[in-house]
Amino acid sequence: MKAAYRRVLVKLSGERLAGDGGFGISPTVIGGLARDVRDVHELGIQVCLVIGGGNVIRGIQAASQGLDRTSADYMGMLASVINAVALQDALESEGLATRVLTALEITAVAEPYIRRRAERHLEKGRVVVFAGGTGNPYFSTDTAAALRAAELGCEIVLMAKQGVDGVYDADPKENPKARRYDALSFDEAISKNLRVMDQTALALCRENDMPIVVFDGAVPGNLQQVASGRKVGTLVGGR
Repeated sequence: MKAAYRRVLVKLSGERLAGDGGFGISPTVIGGLARDVRDVHELGIQVCLVIGGGNVIRGIQAASQGLDRTSADYMGMLASVINAVALQDALESEGLATRVLTALEITAVAEPYIRRRAERHLEKGRVVVFAGGTGNPYFSTDTAAALRAAELGCEIVLMAKQGVDGVYDADPKENPKARRYDALSFDEAISKNLRVMDQTALALCRENDMPIVVFDGAVPGNLQQVASGRKVGTLVGGR
């Protein structure tokens, strides 16, 4: 396979790390994910990742159960740092030099996010994992992914979903007749309120002409297929 891009951002949900357990971090899952990232890196692509914390706590769900929304969101950001450190360990086990940069200052475990520092790490061939979301409550890790991709001049955002192979016009788990899109414009995705990523993140990608591929990241090899330009999943905003 040949690389289709010079630099990509991979968006991972925290739930992906939990595997079938639904909570915590599965060594088998995170090991397989690290191997997928290694295969993409070996194509000569600069790889950065944004990871959520939903396998530990989801801020918006915790807030709906009575926790203060701001506190809940900060807890979710801290959960994403836990996941990022675990992912760093798995990636380094695959021989990949990896740095964790976080929007929250936790210098004992990660570097603070500085755009030029992130650029330098990528240019040196290191994998960079962004944690802590944007560092602000009320913004999702989807928005963090769109923001970091735009800041660092990534060519595409790769949305690795858990068991979902693209964007549908309805929930395929509830409606067996749901239709999967091969491609969508940003305007279609926003106006139809399709579950690509949250609306703020979508608008940011549209403003920066940043295409998105939504695919099933749980299938081994899919990440490499997408990074090599193969038609996998749904392309949003591309040409």
